[in-house]
Amino acid sequence: MTSKQPPLLLEYWKPPKPVRHHRANSRNLLSSTPDRPLPPIRTNTIKSREDYWGYWESDKKLPLSTVTSVSSSTTSTMTSYSQNPFADDIHMMSHNIPAGPPPAYKVDREDTLAPRWWDVKNWSKKSFLFAGLALAAIIIIVVVVAVEVEKSNRYPAYSALSYSLTDTYSGTSFFDSFDYFTGYDPTSGFVHYVDSAYASQYNLTYATSDSAILRVDTSVTADSVPNASTGRFSVRLTSKTQYDQGLFIFDVKHTPYGCGTWPALWLSDPNNWPAHGEIDVMEAVNTASTGNQMTLHTSSGCTMKDVKRKETGTVLYSNCANGTNSNAGCGVRGNSTTYGTGFNALGGGVMAMELRSAGIRIWQFFRDAIPSDITSGSPDPSTWGEAAADFPNTDCNIDNHFKNQSIIANIDLCGSWAGTTSIYTGQDDCPSTCQDFVANNATAFTNAYWEFGYFKVYTAS
Repeated sequence: MTSKQPPLLLEYWKPPKPVRHHRANSRNLLSSTPDRPLPPIRTNTIKSREDYWGYWESDKKLPLSTVTSVSSSTTSTMTSYSQNPFADDIHMMSHNIPAGPPPAYKVDREDTLAPRWWDVKNWSKKSFLFAGLALAAIIIIVVVVAVEVEKSNRYPAYSALSYSLTDTYSGTSFFDSFDYFTGYDPTSGFVHYVDSAYASQYNLTYATSDSAILRVDTSVTADSVPNASTGRFSVRLTSKTQYDQGLFIFDVKHTPYGCGTWPALWLSDPNNWPAHGEIDVMEAVNTASTGNQMTLHTSSGCTMKDVKRKETGTVLYSNCANGTNSNAGCGVRGNSTTYGTGFNALGGGVMAMELRSAGIRIWQFFRDAIPSDITSGSPDPSTWGEAAADFPNTDCNIDNHFKNQSIIANIDLCGSWAGTTSIYTGQDDCPSTCQDFVANNATAFTNAYWEFGYFKVYTAS
């Protein structure tokens, strides 16, 4: 047998010609080699057609003694059978591999598929650019959301402080610790604030061992001398001592009310408003049907918007800065029993205001619910629960906005709040106009008075 390459038909694969089965013990007439039984059919030698064709692609030829192609009139002859590494599978090739072109290689099939979008090896520069921008946007959104969530959850510790009594305003000497403001009202009130001598003459301020009274005049008429044609007499007191921080306890037995009235118990720096802030502890107008209002007034940069607060009152406005919302400040309102007839009918109560770096909190306790630590002179705000109004330092630097605070008590008449038509007649259904009513109805102000039991100021030690 001469040496030559495998027949071309093996490289392009055509079904092999059928192998003629021989009977046992018979002789092949065309071969001098005794017949040998065919090997058993092996189906596990070549797992797939890919394996089969991979073999031919890598080898390209077989040993010369392996396969001989003969004409159709002869049978396939297998010589040197034991030396042919592929001879055992010839039978399988004849019976188990279907006709047709060879299957495509795996890599060929993948080359025909659309590129996978998640495979960065297929990305263009534009794709990388868009991906980078999207990632940056996601990071910005996550950071902004995280900051807002963190901000909404910020809240001062309000850790317990040990307070010691510093000042007491009580008894017959109550008014000795105050200055009397005189002149026309800076808030456009229809009122004449009088000095100590006039206040005593018209019985507008007086004190006993148990109470201090501050009231509106009920004797002067529009035609008397003096008269109320340009405003009614009233009083505005300012404490001589000023405070930067502290715990303030106000025993309030009676609150002023009535058409045309605008009473307030508050703290401020009379010489530097609003830069040094204002804290309204009790405030209402006319019939006071809407309850007590607790408010901060400041320069710009103090807000309670989107700030976590712990309070029982209802928020009115969030921006504390002067000039916003018609200078309404950031107010919190109590229910209808927190001021006026409802509050007075309960025997009054105690207002407690804590001014500290962490924030400003105001509590209101009715007469039968005053904490024992207040009555015993050892107040501890950490045990009082939620305040009626809470103004934390989250977005308001308390130390910067509140300095040199004097205690102020007054009863204004009409003015830019109580005298406004929408409030005077619209909200409180008061008669005539505010100024006309105040000038001509002296006896209408019999309930327009403050009665205080005492003021006490504590400082943290």
